[in-house]
Amino acid sequence: MAQPDHDPGPQIAHAGSIDLGTPDLERSLWFFRDLLGMEVVAQADGVAYLRGYQELVHHSLVLTQQEEARVNSYGFRVKRKQDVELFQKQLENQGLKTVELAAGHEIGRGEAVRFLVPGSEHPFELYYDIEKPLADESIRSKILSNSSRRRGLGVRRLDHINLQTSAATVNQAEGWLQTGLGFKRREFARLPQAPDIILASWLSVTPQVHDVAIGVAAEDQPGQFHHVAFNVENFHDILTAADQIRDLDIAYGHGPGKHGIGQAMYLYIHDPGSGHRIELYSGGYLIFDPAWEALEWKLPELAYGQTWYGDVLDVGPGGAFLSTSPSAGLIP
Repeated sequence: MAQPDHDPGPQIAHAGSIDLGTPDLERSLWFFRDLLGMEVVAQADGVAYLRGYQELVHHSLVLTQQEEARVNSYGFRVKRKQDVELFQKQLENQGLKTVELAAGHEIGRGEAVRFLVPGSEHPFELYYDIEKPLADESIRSKILSNSSRRRGLGVRRLDHINLQTSAATVNQAEGWLQTGLGFKRREFARLPQAPDIILASWLSVTPQVHDVAIGVAAEDQPGQFHHVAFNVENFHDILTAADQIRDLDIAYGHGPGKHGIGQAMYLYIHDPGSGHRIELYSGGYLIFDPAWEALEWKLPELAYGQTWYGDVLDVGPGGAFLSTSPSAGLIP
């Protein structure tokens, strides 16, 4: 039995934020604020900070005006304030280069540490402190667990992030997410023509099936971004979104449909300001079993895993899932 003073070491709490670079900030703001219904909490110097209507923290989405539509960072909140420093020491002991980010590097957020995931080279940032501002009275909700009233298509919160890398590095990156950050593999598939290589893996530190997923990129390059998912309340919201978006000048991806993996309903669309792929995501099952054994999807059932019903998702050569945007490097 663990002693009362047992220290489990630094731990990740959940996927907290993403910083999307966009060449057209105003068009991206229209998409996330006016259409999806997210609240703009702060905006300064070409950077906007947004959150869903059930997020009490300062932001989960950062939109940065820049020439290239790339992902600048993926933010993960840790469980304790000291875990930021503890993770930094742990990373450096593994020989990884880290960059300290001062409090306020992102408005409303405390100090953070940035590093590149071994193998995949995705820029992760770990932080704990984040402000919890009240929404303006004009949109404030009477429900205490809501930061604001529901608006637009009703984005509640950031749900998960989907990453991609090369076939040569995916095993290293997926393994390190488990050993280095404590993510647990929940469901996975292997490349049919190279069964020693992971095709895709869905991992979490919460009861969700995935807080982060990683797979092989069609470009077969590291540091690729597939999509960020935002949670909506129910399946009907997905259908309403699909119906309304058809009337707008927005690149329509895939869906509406239901994944067999995770069992959530999905709709893939693209931010018209940047082209980044966005998933609207609803439902899914939760995992409470501490002895959960990862579920492996094999052919031909893998097709059901990707799409239980709805549009069949595009895949690239060798079964790789199509990418959309590159990620930035180490220096912010």
